[in-house]
Amino acid sequence: MVQVSNDGVMFAKNSDREANEAQIIEWRAAADHAQGERVACTHISIDQALRTNAVVLCRPWWMFGAEMGANEHGVVIGNEAVYTTVPDGEAALLGMDLVRLALERSRSAHHAVSIIVELLEQHGQGGSCSATRANYTYHNSFLVADRTSAIVLETAGTLWASEVVSGARSISNGLTISPFAAQHARRSKDRTVSCALRQEMTQLASERSRSPLDLMAALRQHPNGEQPSWSPLYGSLGGPCAHYGGVLTSSQSTGAFVADLRNGIDLFATATSGTCLSLFKPVAINEPIELGTPSDRYDDQSLWWRHERLHRSAMSNSSAARESIARQRDEFEAEVVRGTWKSAQAFTRAQALEDSWWDLLDSDVRDERPSYVQQRGARLNRLAQLN
Repeated sequence: MVQVSNDGVMFAKNSDREANEAQIIEWRAAADHAQGERVACTHISIDQALRTNAVVLCRPWWMFGAEMGANEHGVVIGNEAVYTTVPDGEAALLGMDLVRLALERSRSAHHAVSIIVELLEQHGQGGSCSATRANYTYHNSFLVADRTSAIVLETAGTLWASEVVSGARSISNGLTISPFAAQHARRSKDRTVSCALRQEMTQLASERSRSPLDLMAALRQHPNGEQPSWSPLYGSLGGPCAHYGGVLTSSQSTGAFVADLRNGIDLFATATSGTCLSLFKPVAINEPIELGTPSDRYDDQSLWWRHERLHRSAMSNSSAARESIARQRDEFEAEVVRGTWKSAQAFTRAQALEDSWWDLLDSDVRDERPSYVQQRGARLNRLAQLN
């Protein structure tokens, strides 16, 4: 989601990925590079830029690219998977690679779009977008913003269309720019991933948002209210805050990111999964924090996996416990947005608060989620070696 107003720009995104795909918050300092140097992206290598910006990235643990992030010039980018009638190509750049490369090389939103288009036309997009499903591929749409403007960029193979944002705008897992969408959208797949329903919710939320807290709340929306609900086929993809459980789609929100660019570059990230039970903390471009180096296996030294253990326990617990967590979450984030704590201090306080949430869980409560959700959760836990 993005909102462009006379006051400036606000941006927000959930990262909807496979449930065991831990996400890393990564800081990269600005750097100079030698002529002829190459950079190894997820599937291919390309020429490196002579100068790369300082960036903070939210990326799946196994790939070069990022789902979302920001650079030192106040450019923020997020991507969404889209499914088109253009055949998938050979291994090339992923949409996530394009997000990272544009953040590392651009100085404005329009500059970032030109970089993505140039790289797309030169190298194409293709290759597996999953660490576990070799044949899972898709094309991408992008929401690109800076302190004064925002642009939607949609692609189908090496084809593309762009639209400058006026007011509020959201994107989901379907093409939206006419007539590009009419020509290239795969409507059957759009229905499978429930993209229209999610976009309707996020579009309305982006129009109404007045602060980063509003955007955080928007990313936490479920289809039927505060608590998640599930479909046997599509899990909980009916809302922006996704949880595993469906047969056809069983992903979840593995990270979330909000940028307030109205009076500087104020960035907030969960660095954890399950947006409704995560805490947004402030992150700064040049202030790295040690959060562990997760993979797809449980690791007690990783913030993402420590939270994921709590998140999965809470999801199988009572709604009353989750409501208590949500109240404390909202109080914490109000302090965060007021600037009460700097980044490292906020992460420390967040960990202490999450540790206290275990006391809110009832060890005797019955898991009331549908049986197919419980079965999927048990399988995911075995794969992650998570007890």
